[in-house]
Parts: sequence; C-alpha cells; structure tokens
Amino acid sequence: MSYQNCINGAWVDGHSGQTFESISPANNDDSLGEFPLSTEDDVNAAVEAADDAFYAWKATPAPERGEILRKAGLLLEERKEELARLMTREMGKVLKEARGDVQEAIDMAFYVAAEGRRLHGYVAPSELPNKACYAVRRPVGRIGLVTPWNFPIAVPSWKILPALVAGNTLVWKPATDSPRVAYEFTKVFHEAGIPDGVFNLVTGGGKDAGVPLVEHPKIDMISFTGSTEIGRDIYVRAAHKLAHVHLEMGGKNPIIVMDDADLDLAVDGIIWSAFGTTGQRCTACSRLIAHEAIYDELMDKLIAQTEQLTLGDGLDESIDVGPVVNHKQVKSIHEYVEIGVKEGAQLRTGGEPATDGDLSKGSFYKPTIFTDVAPDMRVFQEEIFGPVLSVTTARDYDDAIALANNTEFGLSSSIYTDSVFTSNRFVEQIEAGITYVNAGTIGSEVHLPFGGRKNTGNGGREAGQAAIDEYSEWQAVYVDYSGQLQKAQGID
Repeated sequence: MSYQNCINGAWVDGHSGQTFESISPANNDDSLGEFPLSTEDDVNAAVEAADDAFYAWKATPAPERGEILRKAGLLLEERKEELARLMTREMGKVLKEARGDVQEAIDMAFYVAAEGRRLHGYVAPSELPNKACYAVRRPVGRIGLVTPWNFPIAVPSWKILPALVAGNTLVWKPATDSPRVAYEFTKVFHEAGIPDGVFNLVTGGGKDAGVPLVEHPKIDMISFTGSTEIGRDIYVRAAHKLAHVHLEMGGKNPIIVMDDADLDLAVDGIIWSAFGTTGQRCTACSRLIAHEAIYDELMDKLIAQTEQLTLGDGLDESIDVGPVVNHKQVKSIHEYVEIGVKEGAQLRTGGEPATDGDLSKGSFYKPTIFTDVAPDMRVFQEEIFGPVLSVTTARDYDDAIALANNTEFGLSSSIYTDSVFTSNRFVEQIEAGITYVNAGTIGSEVHLPFGGRKNTGNGGREAGQAAIDEYSEWQAVYVDYSGQLQKAQGID
C-alpha cells in the first residue's frame, strides 16, 4: 500500500514520484507500505503551507490551541493499542515498551494542552512611577522537526505538542525507519481539528528532504534528535541564517553500583537500561561501573540474567528483546564488538547476530557484555546504539565518579547505593542532564526537563516547562501612563 505526505491539510504524492519501503525488522517479509521519497520541491511546498498558516494560528487563542491538543490526546488514548502494535511491527521494540511510547505522547498531550491556559509571562515593578512592565511569550515561527525512529511517537510528541501550543507551525520529517507510525500520528492531529497548514509531514531521506528543510530561509527553528555527527552538521547549516536550533544527540550513560547497593535491584535496573529497546536508546546504559568489592557477585548475577533474555518478534508478549532496527545497524554493532575484542576487553556473553530459527527473518543481535574495559577503549567512549554493555571496576566512589564523567556525553546517569551521603555527592558531581538514584538510566516523565550536557546537546531541554521555553520567545512590554516623558536609569 502507498502512503502520502501531508501538506496544507491534504494528503499528496511526492513530486518525484519515487518511494521507499518500510520493512519490519522482526520479519523482513512484512512490508508496512511505500512512502514518498520527498525532495526539495516537497519541502518547499510544506514550508510555504506552514508560512501561510502561521499568522492565523498565532492569533488563535492559546486555550483554543490547547483544546485541539487535548482532543489529540483523547484520540491517542483510543488508539493506543493499535499504534503500539504498529510501532512494534515497524521499528521492533517489544509491545510493552511500545505501549509506553504511546502513553508518553498521551501524557504529553494532556500536560501541554493545559499549558494553553497558562503560557505564563510575568509582571515586574518599574523603577519609575505610573509605568507598567511585563513580559509575554511569542511563538518562534515556522519550525522544522527531524526525529529518530527509536521513539517514533514519544520523541515527536515532545517537539510537536509544545511547538503547537506556543503558536508555531511546523514541518516534520520523521526517520525513514518509522514513516508509517509518523503517518498515523499525523492523522490524529488532523482529526483533532488542527487547521490546514499548521502541521505538515514530509517523508524521505536526510540529504534530499532533511537538508532542504534545515536550510530553508523561512524555517525559523530546527529541532533535531539523532546522532551527534548529524546534529553538528545541522548546527552549522542553520547558523548561516541564524535560526534557532535545538539538538538532542548521543549518550554514553553510566550506572555506578557501590559496595552497599542492593545487587538484585541493581541487576534489574541494568538489564532494563542496557537491553530495553535492544539498547537503541539515547538514555541506554552502555557503561557499568562496579565497585571492586561487589564486582564478582554482581557479574555472576548480571550475566546469568542476561543469558535468560528471550529474543524475537516484539508482538509476542513473552519476548524480552526485539530486533535491531535494520541490518545496517546489526553490522555497525558487530563492528564495535570486534573493536572491543581487538582492544582487549573480555567478551563474557553475546557478541554476535542472532540467526536461529525465525530470528533469521529479521535483524537480531544477542545482548552483549564486555568486562575488563579500560576508559581509553572505544567501547567505553563511543555510542554503539545497540545491546552492548561495557563493564569497568572502581576502587571507591572517587574513582567511580571520575570514570562516569570520563566521556564527551552527558545525558543520563545512575547510581545504586544505600548511602544518602554517596547518592547526594553523585547528584552534585555527575556531569549529566538526568540523574537517577537506585533506578536505571531510563524512565523520564513529561513534566520534567529532558536533555543533556556536553556533546549530548546544545543546552536546550525538552518536556516540562522547559519545552515551552524552547518553542517561544520573550517580548518585554513597557506601558507608561504618566502622561509625561520619563527616562529610566535615573537620567534627568
């Protein structure tokens, strides 16, 4: 079946007529459809639609904008199971995780819808009599969104919903590994009553659709989630026109397990953080730093539990770990495993594609654990984006925190300890945007800011109140009702 772009409220074919196919990573014989391989012509049409719709949408009262988003949330609730199953088919995460992905968008819709009745500015006293001072929010303008496949509804919802409630119009280019989910997600907003041109969808690749979107002179802001390499390129391209840029990029997230930790709890958190979504999360735990006093016991428990994980099609609710998104990613993961072995890390379990039985129909990789990993090894420093965990020992807390911060990234972090003193030192000293105590590196909630430090991003945050800040600008207003010229700063 063929699907279309959504431009100015209409479903239209791509200008080139060329398409690409979305294929299930669990079963490569399962096609989810053909989608437009959009070009600059399609992007231009979508941006013009967003531009034409901007002023009317900006003038729509914010509570009315919020009500449309609330309706979208209700539709998402109704279709949660349908969307979750589609997501599992298209990008592979197991069904329980896919349901959580959709739920995050539902939560975000209701949270952001209520912001339509706030969008708080603030009032401040003037230094002069008979003069009012206040600040109000204004939308940034026309926004280009480029999103990944690993959270194909949750991550777009973090961008789309706050952007819309703040009065922006948008053009969305989703990843080529999850276009069908994007198509269905877009339908929800139009059924909820979003005006024509406010929300536009173009599918296709980064070179032919993504680059023209980033460089378009009428796009006022780009919001991107993906690799650090591509994020840097977007930053440079957008800088030429001084566009706003929001970047959410890579992670190399540590879990520290101290000698006073509950090891069974820690193992559960490590398994979930390292191998949930098959390790294909920016917040996945890819570095485990274990206190040397509990290292042997922790590794015995961790490896035994890892080897009990079942691989398969995520639509089967008995499955623990789904496929990797495509065969290209399997190859990339395996190349990193070979690098780890060559560098001298000890491969304790996994370390190869899984091809037994029905697994041969898709792109699967066995959950993998390396031990004896040194901090200068590439498997310690570089994001692999797969089910690969690198384990290092630490002599004490000071050694552990130094290892945890020894990375160019700073997204998520975790420590397992029973000490209130140690946990609070960690919260203060870890160089990360997100921190968990006695929980894994994943599990963010929509009313708190999401984002990282260092090369994980460029300083912005998604979700929570911070999301409204990302998609709005400030206007300072001074109203002088004195009836005479007054000069600030004490000027006579």
